[in-house]
Amino acid sequence: MDARKVAALHGWQWIREGWTLFQKSPVLWVVLIVVGLTGLIALSAVPVVGEPLATLLFPALLAGYMQGCRALERGEELELSHLFAGFRHHSQQLVTLGGVNLVGQLLIFGVMMLTGGASLVSLFMSGKPVDDPALIAQAVAGAGFAIVIGIALFTILLMASQFAPMLVTFDRSTALPSLKASLHACLNNILPLSVYCLMLLPFALAASIPAMLGWLVLLPVMVTSMYAAYRDLFESEASVTLVA
Repeated sequence: MDARKVAALHGWQWIREGWTLFQKSPVLWVVLIVVGLTGLIALSAVPVVGEPLATLLFPALLAGYMQGCRALERGEELELSHLFAGFRHHSQQLVTLGGVNLVGQLLIFGVMMLTGGASLVSLFMSGKPVDDPALIAQAVAGAGFAIVIGIALFTILLMASQFAPMLVTFDRSTALPSLKASLHACLNNILPLSVYCLMLLPFALAASIPAMLGWLVLLPVMVTSMYAAYRDLFESEASVTLVA
């Protein structure tokens, strides 16, 4: 389960391979992403329990998408049932990943509050849209160093969560070792991950121009490129070249 270290340009290769996987079933990919995210957003709207439940279930949803990628890679069909595949297999460990993520977020918010970011955290956790730019600016200005701490800690949490659902699903690992392996993989591959993010930036800007409609394509490609990154880092000896 140890990840290998790859060259910086692999970050661009992941996007290309993700695009190739998307092209194998573009319409169904859009449907799967829209249905899945709409369900999470609707769940998040439930008072009190909605957002924690959505956080708990997100790794299982992502694992289903990853199983769809694996099916396409093997020449099989992408199916609507892949949307629920993560809830049928390894669901306990996947929900545990969501629980660790939820606890991690709460701890980070606690640290931010203790370091002067109480007003900003209160805005984040209010669950209500904030339309007053002056109020946001005041909260950000008052947070000071708490913002830097929050960004650093959330980055670590994101890196630990990045490949953990794939490791649980395909490597049959448990939650905590998967989180550790994912964090180690990201730290060892900062350059390709940075290239990956930088290359996605212009696509994100372009996707936002026509009424955000481009995100219907970009979001599935981001999902499939995450699978390509996992294959490259953790399964390189058995990887299949997806780009001609």
